[in-house]
Amino acid sequence: MTADFWVEELREQLRAVGDEERAVGAKAYLKSDFEFIGVAAKPLRMVARSFLAEHPEIGRDALLELVQGLWQQPVFELKAVAVALLERRMRSLETADLNLVEELLRRSHTWALVDWLCTKVAAPLVQSDPKATTLILERWSIDDDFWLRRASMLAQLPSLRSGGGDFDLFASFAAGMVGEKEFFIRKAIGWVLRDVSKKRPQLAYEFLSEHIDEVSGLTLREGSKYLPEVQRDDLRCRYRDR
Repeated sequence: MTADFWVEELREQLRAVGDEERAVGAKAYLKSDFEFIGVAAKPLRMVARSFLAEHPEIGRDALLELVQGLWQQPVFELKAVAVALLERRMRSLETADLNLVEELLRRSHTWALVDWLCTKVAAPLVQSDPKATTLILERWSIDDDFWLRRASMLAQLPSLRSGGGDFDLFASFAAGMVGEKEFFIRKAIGWVLRDVSKKRPQLAYEFLSEHIDEVSGLTLREGSKYLPEVQRDDLRCRYRDR
């Protein structure tokens, strides 16, 4: 069977669990130009799981070809199920597959795909070989595409959230973006700092303190949310007085 055949098989399986009203709502919520079938996250993941169980013959190369075929479709759920397939087959992926992830990120055009790709596909690849992937993340962090810049930080989120990762690397990226006006960049910096602060509040506090003259209100609110009250109040007072 070819990738084109599998794309159509997945399209039919998704249509079987789709909902027209949900499709209209999702398209409006995401403000997206993609077409929508209206499939919730849980049934979409179940479609991916069942599909792989029914097709054990799909190896790494065939999977990557299928993912590319799915991503060429203008339908959100076909792209989303591609991410679900990659997530379920992470053990078969290699560091070099970050090049494919980059291609997908550039054609995602919505946080709903970008964030999933970052935290469930890019992040495990980064965690498996931090040294080999640092240069890739550094390149993403200065890309003209703000989704790639966002990805350079969110691909580090799972490891940083758990108390590991390279906070200095994240901080170097965030410092270069902290003055940006793009909402999704401001939100990403705050999101990572917020999650870091749950286990290592001093790191989040020191970053926000160092950049208090540049940081946006959104980043500050997100990043300081779980800091000790005295640190949170200090930052907010200095932000108001700047």
